[in-house]
Amino acid sequence: MIRPFLGWIACSILIAYTPPASAQVRDSSRRVNIADTIRKDLFTAPDTVSRLRSKAWTLLPPAIFVAYGASSFYIHPLRRFDNFINDNAQEHNFVPKPVTENYLQYAPVIITYGVNLVGVHGKNTFVDRTLIYVLAQGMLNLSVFGLKNATHRLRPNGANNYSFPSGHTANAFAGAEFMAQELGDQSWLYSFAGYAFATTTGIFRIYHTDHWFSDVVAGAGFGILATKGAYLLYPVIRNSLSKKHRKSSPVAGEKPEQERSGFMLMPSYSNGVAGIQFAMVF
Repeated sequence: MIRPFLGWIACSILIAYTPPASAQVRDSSRRVNIADTIRKDLFTAPDTVSRLRSKAWTLLPPAIFVAYGASSFYIHPLRRFDNFINDNAQEHNFVPKPVTENYLQYAPVIITYGVNLVGVHGKNTFVDRTLIYVLAQGMLNLSVFGLKNATHRLRPNGANNYSFPSGHTANAFAGAEFMAQELGDQSWLYSFAGYAFATTTGIFRIYHTDHWFSDVVAGAGFGILATKGAYLLYPVIRNSLSKKHRKSSPVAGEKPEQERSGFMLMPSYSNGVAGIQFAMVF
């Protein structure tokens, strides 16, 4: 089962990597040096990072996905549609064993780091994009697992009451949006490949009767929103820290930015006597 999965990823990398025609003939001196790529990616950090490159309207589809999933708890036709999809999935199950999506959900992230390793640079450096992904995962897990414990929806296969929303699907779509943000400017095929893997993950969860259709739709929405949220929040934190660093460490020959007046209290301890130090800045 692992070999087809790795082959799928390899094919996606080959399909998505579409250099311009002018770059088809390359000088041997410009061949990709993986060690040099890793060194530059790890040790080169810009002062700031760019904000989320998405229009406001792109937040609407994932929000609708989440609303659809939540509505299935109250709108009976949506639950009947869940049962209809589940019945047909069991009758016409054609997908591989359930373990497939355990790996498939990570395909977009693996591809993102993989193509960067061979010289296709994304929007952010290794450190920044990794912190963004970690931030997205933190927000995603908090929302998804919180809802799983709060809603107590029974899975179609009756395994447990943690059906809503689909965690595998949420993770896969978070990775797909991560891939689209990092590599979408290089080629639209990166975004297509990422979302293709994510959609396949969601379909497999339905066919393996681990989730209802509404669970998968909501999971997709949560995944996309978590990654978009991380790309909105991280630059604010990162750029704020960089700005403070530049104020405290001015470049040689430049005057430091003027500091605001204020005061500071600090505890002190000397010769067995505790006290408080007071300092004021003008």
